[in-house]
Amino acid sequence: MPEILNIEDFFQLIGQIPVVDVRSPGEFLAGHIPGAVNIPVFNNEERKLVGTRYKNSGKEFAIKLGIQLVEPKLENLKKQALETAEKNELLLHCWRGGMRSEKMAELFETCGIKIRLILGGYNSYRRFIREKFAEDSKLIILGGYTGSGKTDVLKALEKAGEQIIDLEGIANHKGSAFGDIGQNPQPTNEQFENNLALVWSKLRKADRIWIEDESITIGANGIPDTLWRKMRNTTVVKINIPLKTRAERLVREYAGLDKEKLANSLLKISKRIGNDNLKRAIIALENNDFETVAKISLIYYDKAYLRGISQRNQELVNVIDIFEDNPEKTASLLIEFIQNNKNWF
Repeated sequence: MPEILNIEDFFQLIGQIPVVDVRSPGEFLAGHIPGAVNIPVFNNEERKLVGTRYKNSGKEFAIKLGIQLVEPKLENLKKQALETAEKNELLLHCWRGGMRSEKMAELFETCGIKIRLILGGYNSYRRFIREKFAEDSKLIILGGYTGSGKTDVLKALEKAGEQIIDLEGIANHKGSAFGDIGQNPQPTNEQFENNLALVWSKLRKADRIWIEDESITIGANGIPDTLWRKMRNTTVVKINIPLKTRAERLVREYAGLDKEKLANSLLKISKRIGNDNLKRAIIALENNDFETVAKISLIYYDKAYLRGISQRNQELVNVIDIFEDNPEKTASLLIEFIQNNKNWF
């Protein structure tokens, strides 16, 4: 018989024992435990057929249809499980810990594989990770105007031994109207939360954790409410870098990218920068004058950032003037600044 674990014990084993998700491919793509392998009982169409049969004719008839659909696949399912298992062990789940996972556990155990199931299935996992974001932690917000190179500063902090959360990296988006250009497709919001939870679970909550100042949404992905509230009520260290330096960084990041996409992004903020500035920016873009495009865009983004940071508790906002675009040097200054102000925590 498979061992049924509560979500806390199951979560601790993720990464040590392979996870098999037996839901349909569509369910899996919408969101899954990071690193899980999809061995679906039903494909998308079959799942729909069984669900319709259950709704129209009841559980007994749905089970009969399910058996008919699965029987031809049994050997292939066992083969996939054996190929996935390590040391003849698997963690396994479906949506709510119901019949799909129970029957697959029975099948895989006939191959000699030790199976552990989640009590409550993937649904239990989802509730659990969202609650994890409420854990006490020592967050420090890295703030600064657009073009300050905050992501590179975060990476430099990590190299220096600090803990970080790269929200934009997890979201595949730089958090602006231009943020998806040159990026991989964004994960679903469910998958974003799952991936973020994996990063969160590996952090030492008793030690400081750096995270970039963000809006509650990063492109199509939303920061979980519990984490967002923590971010809005903790210490901020804003790096204040000159406009010219920031514009030069934006030119380096965006000048080689698709001009049509850049123009479309300018249109997204046209109401904020005004028609005259939009026309100037489009002409500058056509003439490869990317510095002018960057400076016009920053008119909007600087105002937006000021609005956002003005809504914070100003006693928690600290400013460090930085005069060169040197992430490693900036990271060192930030660490020194924090160490000299340990009474914040």
